[in-house]
Amino acid sequence: GIEEVNLFKEDGKVIHFVNPKVQASIGANTYIVSGPSETKPLQDLLPSIVSQLGVDNLSQLQNLAAAHKGASEADDDDDVPDLVEGNFEE
Repeated sequence: GIEEVNLFKEDGKVIHFVNPKVQASIGANTYIVSGPSETKPLQDLLPSIVSQLGVDNLSQLQNLAAAHKGASEADDDDDVPDLVEGNFEE
């Protein structure tokens, strides 16, 4: 059967179905996906969803990467504590 279905919305969110029931009328080009679903941000489904991304979604992914890089550069000072003078062996 079908393990998952992901419907990509224009706002960057994804409607994610796990083990859905899928019915198709190929002649009418109509598909029905039913079952429990969750609406999640794109980044919550990474990296397993990368192979399903289209051109529109790749630009969203680039924006997410740029935002993450900018945030990590701003936090670089927090990773290393300031040096403190003194004798710690006493």
